[in-house]
Amino acid sequence: MKAIILAAGLGTRLRPLTNTRPKALVELNGRTLLEITLTRLATFGVTEAIINVHHHAQMVIDYLHSKNNFDMRIEISREDDQLLDTGGGLKKAAWFFLQDSAHLDAPFVLHNVDVISNIDLPAMLQFHEEHQALATLAVQSRESSRQLLFTPQLQLAGRRISGQDSVILSEAKSPGTTSAVPTTDETAKTQTHSPLATSHSPLPPSQKSSPLIPLAFSGIHVISPRLLPMLTEPSPVFSIIDSYLRLSSQSQKILAFRHDTSYWRDLGKPADLAQAAQDLHQEL
Repeated sequence: MKAIILAAGLGTRLRPLTNTRPKALVELNGRTLLEITLTRLATFGVTEAIINVHHHAQMVIDYLHSKNNFDMRIEISREDDQLLDTGGGLKKAAWFFLQDSAHLDAPFVLHNVDVISNIDLPAMLQFHEEHQALATLAVQSRESSRQLLFTPQLQLAGRRISGQDSVILSEAKSPGTTSAVPTTDETAKTQTHSPLATSHSPLPPSQKSSPLIPLAFSGIHVISPRLLPMLTEPSPVFSIIDSYLRLSSQSQKILAFRHDTSYWRDLGKPADLAQAAQDLHQEL
């Protein structure tokens, strides 16, 4: 199984720890975040990974060499000139998942380097395959200033940023555009969804409204390689969430995998690292 680890960010929230090192090499209980991510993925059968790098990129490369790539096949996707964001980073590394014609249908994992979790990845992979999803996003019911909105069938339907909702509707327009309708919290709770609806046409009167579920994204995805040619954003720098919203509006299966009972923590700030270190000592 293959994976991509997003590790190119500047780690600005982790300063001063990232003044002289990339966030991937920040340590938690004596282990780097990159080691924690790679070794955990390896326990679930990942044997090949590509890692995007930018900030102190050579330090990551030298570190991997010193660790014999943790006995995995490791490739590096360098973003020396500019950070490409999550979508652009995946698009640049797409070759890694398309080079073996015998495994073009094999899903892969995308994992942020600065999150830690005991999520059941085999269960997430099984969910993804059983539902024939294009992409499956690990999500939880927790407080977040940025949440994604899902239908009761766990299909991506929009997002909420600082209390403001944007709900996507299925397209009857040209590919590459997204219909997003800003809503209030109350209207988002009862937004109606239909494959016939667009931002320019009314919903069929027979359709019943369904509540949208706000869930916080955990930075872990399972993705089918057939998504990669669909990353048609014109700019080299773009968010994968924007791509997911566009593809969902085109009736592609972008689904939620809820892991509400799993441990999860973002490691974006020094205080988060301290809390995670305490949690690990308590053997979560």
